Amino acid sequence: MSRAILLRAAGLPLALLLGGCLGGLDGGKLPATLIVLTPAEVPAAGTGSTGQLADALLVLEPEVDRKLAVLKVPVQVDSASIAYLADAAWVERPARQFRGLLAETLRAGGKRLVLDDAGAAGPAAHKLGGRLLDMGYDAASQSVIVRFEAVRTGPGGAIATRRFESVIPGVSAKPQAIAPALNRAANAVAAEVAAWVG
Repeated sequence: MSRAILLRAAGLPLALLLGGCLGGLDGGKLPATLIVLTPAEVPAAGTGSTGQLADALLVLEPEVDRKLAVLKVPVQVDSASIAYLADAAWVERPARQFRGLLAETLRAGGKRLVLDDAGAAGPAAHKLGGRLLDMGYDAASQSVIVRFEAVRTGPGGAIATRRFESVIPGVSAKPQAIAPALNRAANAVAAEVAAWVG
């Protein structure tokens, strides 16, 4: 590339230069709001964990119904119908994001070795999985809801289940309000699950 072309490119706005690199989630136009879950608690930089595989906790991606198997945020319109939030989308499947958030929250507790890659973990004796039942918006109550049915398995076939839920009311039906509320609710559920797992 010639020096003249480089100088002209340097004068272009950053958004223009990035425009060719960023595509929509389905190959089309990007929605105005992209939603990502960020953990409220993370391990300090430079910290790590060691331990035996038999004592490690493997965090599995939760199962979901079809309404959460997409990159759109579900809106419960009434008891029998849902829609999807306009002009907003998850940057990654909500179940996968929740698994990462949960693993980071557990690591921040520093009580055990936490893995979230089944391929790297091998036959871990302790596993945490379950079903992500809801992670969306309820139009009637103007609330964000995150609901998770956790399943914890241990050595010798020991199993325990528990349902966790966080509801944040008074959220307007706008992506700019729903996105941070979803993050807060997901973090609240992750903190409760971490306390339960110990």
